[in-house]
Order: sequence, then C-alpha cells, then structure tokens
Amino acid sequence: MLPDNPTLSEIEDFFSADRFATQAAGCRIVEGWRGHGVAEMELGDIHRNAMGGVMGGAIFTLADFALALACNIGEVPTVNAVTSIEYLCATRGAKLIATADCEKDGRHLAFYTVKVTDDTGRLIARASVTAYRHQPSPEA
Repeated sequence: MLPDNPTLSEIEDFFSADRFATQAAGCRIVEGWRGHGVAEMELGDIHRNAMGGVMGGAIFTLADFALALACNIGEVPTVNAVTSIEYLCATRGAKLIATADCEKDGRHLAFYTVKVTDDTGRLIARASVTAYRHQPSPEA
C-alpha cells in the first residue's frame, strides 16, 4: 500500500503493473495523493476510431487510471464498482488529462468524480464513480 503522500517515483513504481493503461493506452501519471489523482494521455492514431474521433474506450481508460491513483494511495485495495460516464464533446487537442477527486469516503464505499479535459481546456467527459474498498477479514 502506498502512503498518503507518496513521491511520483513511488506512485509510478506501484502502478507499473497496470500495463494496459500505461503501455497499451499510453497513460502517464502526473500526480497523486490520497483522494486525488491526475493522469494524461498523448493522443495518437491508436486512440482514434474509424471516423477519426477519440474512442470512448480510450477516454474511459484514462478516467479509470486517474481513479485508480486517487482511490489506492493511502487506502486499502480499492476497485471501481460502478461508473457512469458522460461524453460531452470531441477533443480538439493533442492530449487528454483526467483528474479524479474523492467526494465522499466511507469504510466500504467511496464516491469519486473524474473530469477529462483536453490540452485546450475543453471538458471532454465527466464520470461519477462508486468504488469498493476491500477490508481484510480480521485474523482469528
């Protein structure tokens, strides 16, 4: 488990096994601390659909990776349980930035908002997430 305010190097080491996000999709960690995470993605042809727009799955992957940062730093293992994402407009930029913030933290459930913007400042997508915190069973 990561401490509440780890260094960027500690965060990168911890999340290096998230190969789909980091290697396949090209997500990069910008910053993170307990309840907050920011990740970005330089857009390339691999992220585009047949019509030339950025695929919703690429946007979702970036949002989910920022969420992973926000909900696993300084916490017990936490996973995305329910996500509702709204795709608001097409990007005109060369990069997407996802910022995840905890709105309400509980023992088993936590609630996050993730905003995805592009490097021109446009709000591209917004996600509401319910995350589940796995509390280990007490040892007998």
